[in-house]
Amino acid sequence: MLRYLRAISQRLRAWRQPLTLGQRGEREAARHLKKLGYVIVARGQRDYLGEIDLIAVEGRTIVFVEVKTRAGDVAGHPADAVDPRKQQRLTRLATSYLKRHDLLDCATRFDVIAVTWPSASKRPVIEHFKDAFEAAGSGGMYS
Repeated sequence: MLRYLRAISQRLRAWRQPLTLGQRGEREAARHLKKLGYVIVARGQRDYLGEIDLIAVEGRTIVFVEVKTRAGDVAGHPADAVDPRKQQRLTRLATSYLKRHDLLDCATRFDVIAVTWPSASKRPVIEHFKDAFEAAGSGGMYS
């Protein structure tokens, strides 16, 4: 019976679509955070405002993580894509998440993980920017 279930599981995995570069980058970023002792509490948290890639907890701090993945540096460093407009959107998403889960009293921060994954490489280069930016927008986190 166990062998039968494994065979079915392998067939189902083969039918799945291959992961996009961005999905592979988020998976590697989550692994990186777990190795550092973070607890991943949500992935791809969607809201009407957009999406937060990863939400993790480090100690007593809720960490909202934006993951940017690139195949190379032709388009610039991946972290450069988290511009002020993106920071405002992430701040609004984080505030919405905190309100929805009654966590407004918790310490929070925003991290950015830049993943560069050259096509010839099996392993990516991961750069983790802790506390990458302050809550952005009018009134910060609580507007």
